[in-house]
Amino acid sequence: MVNSKILKQKLQSMDGQDYGAYQLLISAYDFDLFKLIIQQIPKDPFAPPHTGIYRIQVQRNDNRIITCKIESKIQKIGFTDFLARRFFDSCERISKGLRGTGYSGIITIDRPGQAILERSSVVVTDEVIEVRCFLGLPANGRNIISDIAEEMLFNELPKIVDESLLTEHTDHQLLRKHLAAAEDAEYLRNKLDSLGLIAFIANNSILPRESGISDKPTSDKNVVSFVSPDSLVKEIELPHIGPIKGMGIPKGVTLITGGGYHGKSTLLKALETGIYNHIPGDGRELCVSAKQTAKIRACDGRSVSKTDISPFIKNLPFHKATTSFSTQNASGSTSQAANIIEALEAGTEVLLMDEDTCATNFMIRDVKMQKLVNKADEPITAFIDKVKQLYLEKNISTVLVLGGVGDYFDVSNLVIQMINYRPFDVTAKAHRISAAFPAKREVEDKAYPFQVRERIPISESIVPHNEYGKFRIYAKEVHRLHFGEQDIDLTDLEQLMELSQTKALGYALTYSKKYMNNIFTLREVIDLVIKDIDENGLDIISDKISGHFSGFRGLELAFTLNRLRGFDVIQKDPTVL
Repeated sequence: MVNSKILKQKLQSMDGQDYGAYQLLISAYDFDLFKLIIQQIPKDPFAPPHTGIYRIQVQRNDNRIITCKIESKIQKIGFTDFLARRFFDSCERISKGLRGTGYSGIITIDRPGQAILERSSVVVTDEVIEVRCFLGLPANGRNIISDIAEEMLFNELPKIVDESLLTEHTDHQLLRKHLAAAEDAEYLRNKLDSLGLIAFIANNSILPRESGISDKPTSDKNVVSFVSPDSLVKEIELPHIGPIKGMGIPKGVTLITGGGYHGKSTLLKALETGIYNHIPGDGRELCVSAKQTAKIRACDGRSVSKTDISPFIKNLPFHKATTSFSTQNASGSTSQAANIIEALEAGTEVLLMDEDTCATNFMIRDVKMQKLVNKADEPITAFIDKVKQLYLEKNISTVLVLGGVGDYFDVSNLVIQMINYRPFDVTAKAHRISAAFPAKREVEDKAYPFQVRERIPISESIVPHNEYGKFRIYAKEVHRLHFGEQDIDLTDLEQLMELSQTKALGYALTYSKKYMNNIFTLREVIDLVIKDIDENGLDIISDKISGHFSGFRGLELAFTLNRLRGFDVIQKDPTVL
């Protein structure tokens, strides 16, 4: 390891030289408190941050460094997440930002969102804490600006490290609160199944968000905090916060109804994001959903590969098969059918839907339409005729937001009405209405069984190289992944929260190929990848160290594979789910 003074001398000697001269800095440098490992430097000031690898290491046995006793995986995730946020905030305060061409002058780390996630930007071992940040070494055009580089590396970076990693600058109460939030939420989520629940929303939670494009809590002083109806109240004792009360949503078919702008979709959004643990102050710290909860919607134009959608759609014109359905341009109904079947194949336990983003003809055929169009001429079996069967036979629960289709009262176990952002249990009233106005529509194809034809993924169909044979995986938007020669549209994966998750999914696609041996099913491949990440961390999915990954579920990996155009599978014989 080289003394940091050598780094300063190198910088001073290369002022005004071509940007490529920065490559001479690659080495490890001793800054006393920390070690700076410059492992990979972009060859262009315009190169995106993920092309640079800069690692800061501090020794955990150094009594100057923040300490935390780690006894479980969730504690480790909470601790690294806390450090990542501190480092990011310190960069925002101390780094002077852009100073020159391209990314010149920036010191930063992947921006954390509202969820407490496993992150590759901060890695903790028994010996060290390692922070992986981005340093935009400065240039004017392609000419090195050494004095700004010196300011960044010898003034700003040490201050950032001091502020974010020194124990004397740490609010240990905030650290304990952060870890407690993660542990309490994880404990609560793990209790759901034994309580017969699929979700829990604590009283006094703040569900509304800042805006439609922000996951931060609203700052509106008139916000209505959540209060459970008496009939749905559950009390649960948590390890840190103690006893809490809130609304438990039981297994079965639940409808969330009410007038427009009364909070239906806001409640559903809380259930979508309830798969994550949230940071203190988010408002949804004690709003949890079953881990294998999947948001389902229609997604016109997506590709589908050999998926058995026959439980919902069969007898298409021109004898097009639906037991092994493939298309490069799915309709609203076929895409929603495929989304559900693929979710079941990947192991989901709960389906969330909002009628606003569903295909109407997939959700219901009313009596008038049934009279006009004979069932023999309609390939689609509407979801209303399958949702109860899906629960009774397969233990798959559904939560559905509805504002205009009362026929679903007939198949519901629970009906919640939102009025001014307050939930009311109107199940008895809804069922009385059903009895008073019996449905005249006919139940269609109720006896047709749910089955999933498992599929075996073909490794050769997953190609991460572009037309020039260059390995190419990157993401600039949460819901769009550039993989090889194509862009994968992830718009309908509404439970993806951070760009770093999308980046990790791209590399996980390639990593998953190692288990594709024409024997393992898609579910088995996904489970093996997640097992490797659980045991080895996110670094396992890439052959290069990265600070740009965060945790994701096997469901999202399966959904991403299924949206990769050209993805091919071998379909197995049908099996009962």
